[in-house]
Amino acid sequence: MPDPMLLAAMVALLVAIGAFAGVIAGLLGVGGGIVLVPALYYAFDVLGWSGPQLMQVCLATSLASIVVTSARSARAHNAKGAVDWSIIGGWSPGIVLGALAGVATAAALRSDVLVGVFGGLAMTVGLWLAFGRDTLRLGAAMPRGVLRAVLSPVLGFLSVLMGIGGGSFGVPLMTLYGVPIHRAVGTASLFGMAIAVPSILGFLLVSVERAPPFTAGAINLPAFAVIVAATFVTTPLGARLAHRTDARRLRRFFGVFLIAVAANMLRKAAGW
Repeated sequence: MPDPMLLAAMVALLVAIGAFAGVIAGLLGVGGGIVLVPALYYAFDVLGWSGPQLMQVCLATSLASIVVTSARSARAHNAKGAVDWSIIGGWSPGIVLGALAGVATAAALRSDVLVGVFGGLAMTVGLWLAFGRDTLRLGAAMPRGVLRAVLSPVLGFLSVLMGIGGGSFGVPLMTLYGVPIHRAVGTASLFGMAIAVPSILGFLLVSVERAPPFTAGAINLPAFAVIVAATFVTTPLGARLAHRTDARRLRRFFGVFLIAVAANMLRKAAGW
């Protein structure tokens, strides 16, 4: 049985992580996974559970929480008519295939390699948020045919390697192809479901060495429960704050914050 004091510290850290991730998700619409994964990694590492597959636990637990938060978000956006079902129908099969490939890849990689992958991808997202041009367009409509067949599994694959839903890659992609931002955010919430549902089924079959207590496959159950509860409370708070502040300034600030987090992850992956 794990030390009760250690478990209490774990729960306290998880409540703080979930609360912060919920606020960020509500403020920026990028989803909490991009905050959850590094926060979980640091929390479990500090508490002494830095096993060779710790990053797999962080990715899987983040994706498990995304199933719940994406379902809630998708329902709310669909009620407002902000989900483009034609995009969902065309892109979901490729996203699912990419997500399954992502699980297989993540299960085979060492934790330090996954930390480096997360750092590199998070740096890309952070640079886009901080310095990307909102007016940049690659086309007037979402790609079809061969380009969609390539991009959709890549979106699912990279999202699993970061433990995130559809927002961080899906929203920028859709806006680049002329989808209005509110419709892109609503549609990306269902991208999150297409990414997270097959992923957690795969991660439940992964065996993890020296996992934190009460981990099923690669999913830490206490972290999942506490984070979902915390984000349910704080995500609406973040959404209310978003309507009272300058969205562009918030996006730039979070981009810089994410660049700093990514740089630290890359430092850890390099062993510095």
